[in-house]
Amino acid sequence: MHDLENAINGIVNVIFGLNNATNGIINSINGVVNAIYGIVKAIHSIVEAINGIIKAINDINNTIYGTFKAINSIVNGLKNGIVNAISGIVKAIQLHLWQCFNSNYANTMAINSIHMSLWIPFMAPLIS
Repeated sequence: MHDLENAINGIVNVIFGLNNATNGIINSINGVVNAIYGIVKAIHSIVEAINGIIKAINDINNTIYGTFKAINSIVNGLKNGIVNAISGIVKAIQLHLWQCFNSNYANTMAINSIHMSLWIPFMAPLIS
């Protein structure tokens, strides 16, 4: 009877051993799955970090582009304003000179006609 009990205990121990071995294999598989999941999460975090860096670089580029565009707009505005101002001044000077010339020409013609009207009475006897 003692041998039968030992045999049964041995079989039970083998079953428990197989159960423990199976649990160990399952735990090992779970460990590998968890390790793979951790690696995937780490890769995902790295990808997110790279995307964040790319977004930051794009934001910096957009800021620089916007700054240069604003500076260019200011420069063009100043340039166009200065050109328009100079053009306006030149046109005003031209108009003023033209008005002076016309005024002087009209005055000269008026003086000439007065001179002519003064000389005609004296010239008439000579002509006839």
